[in-house]
Amino acid sequence: MKRDVINRLTGWTPVIMSAAAVSLTIVVVKSGWERDLKDEGAAAHIWQRLVLLQAPWILAFLMAAKWDRTRRVVGGFALQLAGWALALAPVLIFHLQDG
Repeated sequence: MKRDVINRLTGWTPVIMSAAAVSLTIVVVKSGWERDLKDEGAAAHIWQRLVLLQAPWILAFLMAAKWDRTRRVVGGFALQLAGWALALAPVLIFHLQDG
């Protein structure tokens, strides 16, 4: 696989995973799915995996980056971090964390 293809794939995958995590959280909160569970349900486990598995993709993006194009690499990295923060935001907004 060419470096550009790997960089493009690893650049967009975390953003898509963040969008899926946000969508899952919104669906769970709006529908009341798994509301009566005493412990975490399947949705929480899927969300955790979507958020945590972004780290290897982001690392691969940084490793495959062409650092002579710094502005593009930093922009892609910033987009990935913004997506990750957006995926974490509903947990804080809806008070979904344990405690």
